[in-house]
Amino acid sequence: MQNIYEVQSANKRKSLLVIVGFVAFVMLAIYVLIQAFSIYFGYQVGALGIFGFALIFSGLSSFVSYYYSDKIVLGISGAKEANRDQHFDFYTAAENLSLAAGVPVPRLYVINDTAPNAFATGRNPDQAVICATTGLLEKLDRTELEGVVAHELSHIINYDTRLMTLVTVMVGIVALLGDFFLRMQWFGNGSRDKDSGNSGAIFLIIGFLFALLAPLVATLIKLAISRRREYMADAGAVSLTRQPSGLISALKKISGDTEALEAANKATAHMYIANPFQGKKDRRAVSKMANLFNTHPPIEKRVQMLEKMS
Repeated sequence: MQNIYEVQSANKRKSLLVIVGFVAFVMLAIYVLIQAFSIYFGYQVGALGIFGFALIFSGLSSFVSYYYSDKIVLGISGAKEANRDQHFDFYTAAENLSLAAGVPVPRLYVINDTAPNAFATGRNPDQAVICATTGLLEKLDRTELEGVVAHELSHIINYDTRLMTLVTVMVGIVALLGDFFLRMQWFGNGSRDKDSGNSGAIFLIIGFLFALLAPLVATLIKLAISRRREYMADAGAVSLTRQPSGLISALKKISGDTEALEAANKATAHMYIANPFQGKKDRRAVSKMANLFNTHPPIEKRVQMLEKMS
């Protein structure tokens, strides 16, 4: 039996290692691809060139849009602001848990969908939002609902919503650079033979490999970060509610519901407490290789971790 603090400490260490590895890999991939771009157009190795400035502009644009991520996600999901009288348990659970955690009460939104699920968004605790489906509010009892709200509140406290936005931006930059480089190889007519030498030829080969593999590797690491943060939020929920049984029961109900969430899409799937595309076919056992492409850890493993907490 592990106590909550031991689980949280272990999750933080593992999450930090994955994040550091992700940042290092993305920086290496961007460096190699920019150098390959430079050589392709006749620059010397080490030149930043126009693609470096394009990359900087792309990054700045992405970070500006990140400030409006909560409004974008709520709009895509068709969420409406919750009503205190109509969603009394939702409101009071959020208020009580926020008071216990010492953070501002997040804004509450509801999606009109019978599939039970929930997510959190917002760049910091002052701008945070917790959104739940009507199916979740109708199908869970008070204790189960508190477990879900505490899980989402833990995401907010841990700045997971900010982290995953930044990670998504970085993966997107790598994917765009890789795709552009591959398209140039097929259709371009650059200055590949201009005094590039052996080092230039090596960079072009390495750049081609990175263009093929870097987006996939970056996406896999992004998904690993997402899964690790789910474990952390589960542990955080228990530290707030002091009763793992509520979240355990909620996860079982959510995973046992075979209805897919219509408001979800691939861009927002990682935000939800459980896979929003779940169905009967998703409940069968899958291989470890298949789990690499999941946005969430298997519910069975999450329940096992929660059952170990005292």
